[in-house]
Amino acid sequence: MTKAVIAKGKHRSDSTVTLKPPNRPSSILGCWVINHTHQAKKVGNHVEVTGSFDVNVWYSHHDHSKTSVFTESIPYKDKIALHYRDEPTSSKEETIVTVLQHPNCTEASISECGQNFSISIERELLVEMVGETKVSVTIHPHPYEEEWPIAEAESSSVVMEDKKANEPHAKEPSPHPVRRKDSPF
Repeated sequence: MTKAVIAKGKHRSDSTVTLKPPNRPSSILGCWVINHTHQAKKVGNHVEVTGSFDVNVWYSHHDHSKTSVFTESIPYKDKIALHYRDEPTSSKEETIVTVLQHPNCTEASISECGQNFSISIERELLVEMVGETKVSVTIHPHPYEEEWPIAEAESSSVVMEDKKANEPHAKEPSPHPVRRKDSPF
């Protein structure tokens, strides 16, 4: 018995949130998502990941004469199905959530009514369940070495000599070795 990953699940979310700033926006100057937090718990053959993130929208208002940053915290709950490789042998399982893609703004626009922001957000999570399971190990009774075929290849020095012989105006090597000025040898 050993601990290993016994189940996995992945969830990608592309969602659109609508935000209502206090001033009527003229244009969006920038949008970013920060402060992502999450926690997970196993419920049956699923994992519920509950989290939140802050959406910040920098925008102009009052006919492009002023700018402000509007911030709103967005909660979410993802239900991620688990795909088991091996059924657990004990009830002590550990849930590991890896954020493959933090919440990120892919598009920000002003809604048709002109009062709200329409923000497209993407995120991706990977869930792994670690539990006790049985593993099989193959043992080789004799020393085992992987076969590695080595192909015959032409030496690069032979290729270089052939190249020198075919060069026009080949420079004759100097009988005296070249000495560097900064070298004591």
